[in-house]
Amino acid sequence: MNPQHQSNTDPATNHITEAAYISINATKETVMKILRNAEQPSGVGPAKTFTGDVRVDQYFEAEAPGRTGSAIVTFSARARTAWHSHPAGQLLYILSGRGWVQKAGEPKQEVLAGDTVWFGPNERHWHGASDTKAMSHVAIAESLDGRSTDWAEHVSDEDYLG
Repeated sequence: MNPQHQSNTDPATNHITEAAYISINATKETVMKILRNAEQPSGVGPAKTFTGDVRVDQYFEAEAPGRTGSAIVTFSARARTAWHSHPAGQLLYILSGRGWVQKAGEPKQEVLAGDTVWFGPNERHWHGASDTKAMSHVAIAESLDGRSTDWAEHVSDEDYLG
């Protein structure tokens, strides 16, 4: 614990007291930001990291000290990411459609609207739409040591359909 806050802790629990919490946080500047959807144009998923037609909306990266980034990604049928991993892991929340996800070395799995997928840190994987139906998801990942994604090669049609 920070030495300047030691006197602000409850000796029985070693938790910071409510009065100390209020005092500490009253001195910090907080900034709420609203990123308006209308002010953020859709982007195209780059061919270097995606196969097929991919749209990226509401892309966000937190300012330091925050590390979280997110986006809504829409894959047309047969579109998908390249193989990749995330140093701090990645959370997907499937919004609509039918998609596939695959961890390296395991069979691909179907995902549907309302499903949540967690890929652990440095877990090599890909995700995208099924071969017949589009899929949209919210993707959330944190940066670690200044990077959030390590991209690799494209997923071959054989691996995608396998």
